[in-house]
Amino acid sequence: MNNVSFDLEGYISNYTGHAKFQRLRFIAEKVGLPLELEALRMAADEVKKGENTALYSEIIEKIGGRLGDAYQIDKEWIAKVDRESAKRLEKLELELNQYKANLIKESIRMGHNDLGDFYYERGDLQSAFKSYVRTRDYCTTSKHIITMCLNVINVSFELGNYVHVTNYVQKAEQTPDVQDPVVLAKLRCAAGLAGLENKKYKVAARKFVEVHAELLSKNNYSEVISPQDVALYGALCALASFDRSELKEKVIDNNVFRNFLELVPEVRELINDFYASRYASCLSYLDNLRPSLALDVHLHDHVDRLYKQIRHKALIQYTTPFISVNLSTMAQAFNTTVTGIEKELAALIMDNQIQARIDSHNKILYARHADQRNTTFQKTLATGEAYVRDTHAMLLRASLLQHDIVQKHSK
Repeated sequence: MNNVSFDLEGYISNYTGHAKFQRLRFIAEKVGLPLELEALRMAADEVKKGENTALYSEIIEKIGGRLGDAYQIDKEWIAKVDRESAKRLEKLELELNQYKANLIKESIRMGHNDLGDFYYERGDLQSAFKSYVRTRDYCTTSKHIITMCLNVINVSFELGNYVHVTNYVQKAEQTPDVQDPVVLAKLRCAAGLAGLENKKYKVAARKFVEVHAELLSKNNYSEVISPQDVALYGALCALASFDRSELKEKVIDNNVFRNFLELVPEVRELINDFYASRYASCLSYLDNLRPSLALDVHLHDHVDRLYKQIRHKALIQYTTPFISVNLSTMAQAFNTTVTGIEKELAALIMDNQIQARIDSHNKILYARHADQRNTTFQKTLATGEAYVRDTHAMLLRASLLQHDIVQKHSK
């Protein structure tokens, strides 16, 4: 992509914590100079604010001296952080052992939670996961369970374990008295990301479009996802999986989700163009978005599949109202050649998604609509036969009653 056109600083300002340096590191892997070095520089600055010395060393190694002396490996800082972290770990483990000896449930829960936070900041994700899960046996309130679930979900995202994400979202949703709109918004975002990762685009779309507006107020889940991501992921998954009525009801007429779409105007226009059958404009917006989507840590693997599904839905939607369609006109509407559109339509016909046939000589698509006249006659005949059958049955019953040919119930 054109590195100059990508506003890295504006993009990354939507994230905090682990999401920020994860995305910077991912972008650095996907782009060339000069954006690669800018992403690595920002990642190094961000990581040095924390305690993950292993990740810092990895990023500095990738920079490889290309940013001058300021971004050479700082061995003194690494030694200092590692020394302080070792002391802190020893203290946390000692406190936890004391809590266990005293059998104070709440203190044990907090001890495991503090250890989880420590490991998470150090980048030891497996140990963090284990510590957070251990708090489950010491949770005494709904709030404790929600905290445990959200911590496990955040670590599971970084581990790439989306089965755990789904399981702990369900566990949190089943917790009594879960009414905090921010918590519910976070859970829907997590469920949406899990659906996206598992290629369950309809499930993902429904979760994203149900995200509460409270997520917008203070960017409350910036350590995982931004409000702009909610709009983008929700819109693309909806276009790929919703039918027209669902798209209208759950996306276009959804006042809450519309607030998210306002943050990404090109995505809002993309949806409106698709629904209004302005396919040339719709596909143009998609083409313009594609380079930036390739730099999205969650979406990059799904771009081709989503685009293919959206295009197929557009082709089906375009042909449905007509008895015949000129392929030259259709090719212009979809910014492609007549040969290209013919191949796409043929594939959809073979896949039984479009009921039609192609006149390849005259370049016309003819719909195979059912014979409505014949269908009406068949329905009428079937109704008449049913009426005659029911009438004969009633006359037979009346005759049997009249001649007292009825079996009596024994008393």
